[in-house]
Amino acid sequence: MAAALERSITSHPATRLSILLTIRDHAHHHSLMVKLVQRARGAGLAGGTVFEAQQGYGASGRLHRRHLISEDAPVVIVIVDHPDRIGSFLDSVEDLLEGVVFMIDDVEVIEV
Repeated sequence: MAAALERSITSHPATRLSILLTIRDHAHHHSLMVKLVQRARGAGLAGGTVFEAQQGYGASGRLHRRHLISEDAPVVIVIVDHPDRIGSFLDSVEDLLEGVVFMIDDVEVIEV
């Protein structure tokens, strides 16, 4: 059984783009998080997910958190695709990323 499972697993290299924001971040009077996900989907990228955190802080040391009075929760958008497609996407959203921290790393996508 293990040998059959091993044969059904495939993998390929990819690039993961992680964009660090808060729910409050906006661009052109719209949610930056929503705009980025819409553009990624429109560009036909393989997949993207938004993760919301309870709290976090960055280089400024300012604490961002989720609470009842206002919404300032940190979010991370994770998009995975081939390196050249991630590069093209970054070029296409350059107007939205001013002052935004993001990370790019090489990953191995495993499909069972």
